[in-house]
Amino acid sequence: MAGTSESARKNELLMAAYDYALANGLAEYSLRPLAAAIGTSPRVLLYLFGSKDGLTRALLARARQQELAALAAVRASAGADLAQVAREVWAWLTDPSHRALMALWLEGYARSLLAEPGPWEQFARETVTDWLGLLGEHQPAGRRASAAGRAERTLLLAVLRGGLLDVLATGDADRATAAVEQYLATLSPVTARRC
Repeated sequence: MAGTSESARKNELLMAAYDYALANGLAEYSLRPLAAAIGTSPRVLLYLFGSKDGLTRALLARARQQELAALAAVRASAGADLAQVAREVWAWLTDPSHRALMALWLEGYARSLLAEPGPWEQFARETVTDWLGLLGEHQPAGRRASAAGRAERTLLLAVLRGGLLDVLATGDADRATAAVEQYLATLSPVTARRC
């Protein structure tokens, strides 16, 4: 019974810490202000998560869970072609209600690129793998396994990611959307079937 209540408390504090991370980011965060903000103590957080790195890993895992849920929703668009799936992904990425999550994702992605061991390690690589997998599922089967298919979805992911960075930096979603749409027009289903 104690394990169940501890698990419930851990989940409750994780969700509160995740809300804090969405609002404040994770760069150089300290356990003391975080604990005070969510109504607990640093000692409790260390007990439940093992270390600050353990808590950071749990927060990044929660962010990835949200990303995977978005991927699952897009996967439900069975029969959609690559351009249509990209439009759905773009709409999700640029939805104003996801801005804090996207900023947190960007922070995790950038920190992961430093290649230092720790909670950020592999975050960027796993994200790229997740999104390339989704895009590949919506390419024609013959194209999916080809070098041209891999290049196509890699470029598409780069366009989406670059557009997102631009929206996060400037807030100009209309301009970035126009650029993304211009690229998506090159992904016509006829071209994809022909290749």
